[in-house]
Amino acid sequence: MIPLLARFRVPLGFVFAVVVFLLAHPTRRTLVAGVLVALAGEAVRVWAAGHLEKGREVTSSGPYRWARHPLYVGTIIMGAGLAIASASWIVAALVAVYLATTLTSAVRTEEAFLRETFGGEYDAYCRGRTVARRFSPARAMRNREHRALLGILAGLLLLALKTS
Repeated sequence: MIPLLARFRVPLGFVFAVVVFLLAHPTRRTLVAGVLVALAGEAVRVWAAGHLEKGREVTSSGPYRWARHPLYVGTIIMGAGLAIASASWIVAALVAVYLATTLTSAVRTEEAFLRETFGGEYDAYCRGRTVARRFSPARAMRNREHRALLGILAGLLLLALKTS
């Protein structure tokens, strides 16, 4: 079940997005606050994606110095922004359940992959060994972070259209 949740977290996200839209009751104030929080989450994701060499190495620079999964930290912050923008406790609960189940599954799956693929190098990273590397916008684009940005902007735009 865990690998399935990890693998289908993005398609499941689209299903949850429809439910969020239907249950949301955004106001101008909650929308502005939610947008600011969501954009902060996306900034964390872009920063992480600009350091990540997915599947090629254990990345330990940038935000990976402080968190093993900064892309997911950014996703959680974006989810909080979406919940704030929606002005609905039901949406907030659904976002929390979705993120808790899918991201926990993704973390477990990814950590198993990293240990299997990189062994001692990943264990050294978990013990605190880091390597410095500069942020690269090109690397962030290669990691397709623009898709997450477009997705959150589309969701927030839809909430803006529903704003009372």
